[in-house]
Amino acid sequence: MSKLETAGTPDAYAEERKDLLAALRSRGVRDERVLKALEAVPRERFVEPARADLAYADQALPIACGQTISQPYVVAAMTEALAVAPHHKVLEIGTGSGYQAALLAHLAAKVVTIERYPTLAEAARERLQALGLKNVIVLARDGALGAPEHAPFDRIIVTAAAAKVPPALLDQLAEGGILVAPIGSAGGVQDLVRLEKRGGKIERQEFMAVRFVPLLPGVAETH
Repeated sequence: MSKLETAGTPDAYAEERKDLLAALRSRGVRDERVLKALEAVPRERFVEPARADLAYADQALPIACGQTISQPYVVAAMTEALAVAPHHKVLEIGTGSGYQAALLAHLAAKVVTIERYPTLAEAARERLQALGLKNVIVLARDGALGAPEHAPFDRIIVTAAAAKVPPALLDQLAEGGILVAPIGSAGGVQDLVRLEKRGGKIERQEFMAVRFVPLLPGVAETH
């Protein structure tokens, strides 16, 4: 029986969470706001119950619909590269279990997150509401199209791989905005890139190799 079943509070994972934060610091994560968000969000609530005891292992874990919750180090590195300020409006493509959105909710003024699987979107919405995170909007739709009704966005994070950044997302990125995404072939290794829009031009920086599930079009129902 896992601690998620036997313990009434997230404090049951306090030591594991502390160890993970120490490991992330040792790997170069320096942004204290990001680290505090990682400390504040109970990752065990965003993984499958049977894997709750692995919640603070530095590894990706499977979730429903053939998707994953990313390795904590990758989540931290992407979030740090995004450089979110308290007044920012952030768009996330690929809600998954809602963990990344929860972290962003602690860092930004408003978060819009998009998930193609309606059942994943609804489950993430329930988790976020249960944690009292009221500044997140969860949408079930094609992430490649973004959320033009909420644009422009100061920051955009894509947590699924694509051969290139969908044009609609670049259009919805504000001047001076930053977009972080894994770019490359699905099923292989991608480059994690940081794009910054300056004067209508896009400046690109590659900073690590990653593996993400593919960015898929449309809205799919689960079976």
